[in-house]
Amino acid sequence: MLTITLIQIRPLILIITWTLYTAASTTFLKALNPSSGRSVAAGYLYPLPVSTPIPCISAHFYTTPLLPLPGRAFHSTSTGPLSRDPASHPQPPPMATLKVPATVPAVADDCEQLRKAFQGWGTNEALIISILGHRDAAQRRAIRRAYAETYGEELLRSITDEISGDFELLVPLVSAYRYDGPEVNTRLAHSEAKMLHEKIHHKAYSDDEIIRILTTRSKAQLLATFNYYNDAFGHPINKDLKADPKDEYLKTLRAIIRCLTCPDRYFEKVVRQAIAGLGTDESSLTRVITTRAEVDLKHIKEAYQKRNSVPLERAVAGDTSGDYESMLLALLGQE
Repeated sequence: MLTITLIQIRPLILIITWTLYTAASTTFLKALNPSSGRSVAAGYLYPLPVSTPIPCISAHFYTTPLLPLPGRAFHSTSTGPLSRDPASHPQPPPMATLKVPATVPAVADDCEQLRKAFQGWGTNEALIISILGHRDAAQRRAIRRAYAETYGEELLRSITDEISGDFELLVPLVSAYRYDGPEVNTRLAHSEAKMLHEKIHHKAYSDDEIIRILTTRSKAQLLATFNYYNDAFGHPINKDLKADPKDEYLKTLRAIIRCLTCPDRYFEKVVRQAIAGLGTDESSLTRVITTRAEVDLKHIKEAYQKRNSVPLERAVAGDTSGDYESMLLALLGQE
């Protein structure tokens, strides 16, 4: 059984929280309510500084997707094994690093093992990592549901009670889904590029339409929109979003667009800045690794090695410790 020190509590809670709330192939946007300063769940969260102010966004954008959801068929019950249906559920992207066992235990078994990890003297962090660090987002959601049904308690509550004592958990983020297929609606790309240009021209940067487009359209659709914007107006959209270089909200919008157009370089920079210097920005490091492990973390690892001449696993291991390090390395694909 591994031991845990007080200094390891916060980062371990951070990564378990993000791992449980991360949805496959999904990024999130965290909105801050400027009137209260409190965090509200509002869809996609990109790994931006937590202090970045973003206006509160209407919740209805994130409860009714504008495009169809990708098919994700899992057979999961609290008594049977959790397995992929190869005909209806594609294998993880080739650039993902998350390693899920070929035969995944039944959801009920995972719940029972997690429950045992919380009981007795001390907490079996190694067991928690071995389960949550090797299940994809759909499987973790099934575990959360079954755990709550079986034990009458939220899994996150069990984790925070046992590991953190009175640690104040981050505000849970609600996952919103974005269709991520290759189809592109050219007419829609043209009309939305014009709409974005009009809103930006009138400095309506926080307009709901801008947020709706950025958070509900697929990557392929957005790339088509940004390309048309560049062709129609003679420069990239991010150039128009530099009207006030010091404006934190505009920085956020530009970062979101960079994240969509060149994610590997964007996330490499986030990770590099999180690790560089004294101390570690655990929140940013955790968000990148947990949200990209099922998507394109191999690309990010390659970009990091090319930029820094050091494997990302080595950099993470040198800047973290204990169970937090073990969980990150598991998500990075290290055996």
